[in-house]
Formats: sequence, C-alpha cells, structure tokens
Amino acid sequence: MMRKKISTTIYVTPEQADKLKLLHERTKVPVAVYIREGIDLVLRHYAHLLPGQLALVDTAPRT
Repeated sequence: MMRKKISTTIYVTPEQADKLKLLHERTKVPVAVYIREGIDLVLRHYAHLLPGQLALVDTAPRT
C-alpha cells in the first residue's frame, strides 16, 4: 500500500543537486527517494527530542 505523500519545496546547493543527479543516473533510484531517506535518518538521529509514547516497561539500566 502506497502512503500518501505531501509535496514540499526544498533548496539544495548546486553541489548537492549534482551529486544527487549522478547518484540517480547510476542507480535509477529517484532523487525524492534519497531525500526521504535522508529525512528519515535525521528524524531517527533526533528522535530523543520528539514526543513519543512512554515505554510500558522500564528499560533503563539500574545502578
């Protein structure tokens, strides 16, 4: 099942655009896929700053 996507505008440097285009030419993967993957990486990296559900079981190490 394809998830609905929301259109947005981003600005990249000419160097980023060139590298993304080259990556697309070599892999045939759309640039948008790489941009979404990059967003996912940033969101995972900063997940601790985002609201979320509390764990039902305390997984913190005990001292």
